[in-house]
Amino acid sequence: MKFLHSMIRVKDLQESMKFYTELIGLELTEEHRLDDCTLYFLTDKESGTQIELTDNDELPDFYQNGDAFGHFAFCCEDLEKFTEKLNSLGYKYLYEPFDLNGKGSKIAFIKDPDGNEIELIEKVVW
Repeated sequence: MKFLHSMIRVKDLQESMKFYTELIGLELTEEHRLDDCTLYFLTDKESGTQIELTDNDELPDFYQNGDAFGHFAFCCEDLEKFTEKLNSLGYKYLYEPFDLNGKGSKIAFIKDPDGNEIELIEKVVW
């Protein structure tokens, strides 16, 4: 079995598209209009993994992101370069980069425009 994608609902499509395409580097590869929403599939060119952003025509007032969701994780080659990009686009870290295991691997956390957490992992090759 092959993992295809994760779906998240978004409140501000433009902000979410900017975040996931310009900052994270995913590419919009598909768009499908349904009766009550539009689905946008963003693809990681390296792995083929996708995130589906769902933009509902009418989002119920009671809707909020589920408390059970943890985070998405992305491999980042260079957190210093990513930090420059993050700052230039006006985003901030939730948790600044820090050494995870004492061997040079670093992680950091940011939030997308809807409050979903994103873990960034810079792995060191031994």
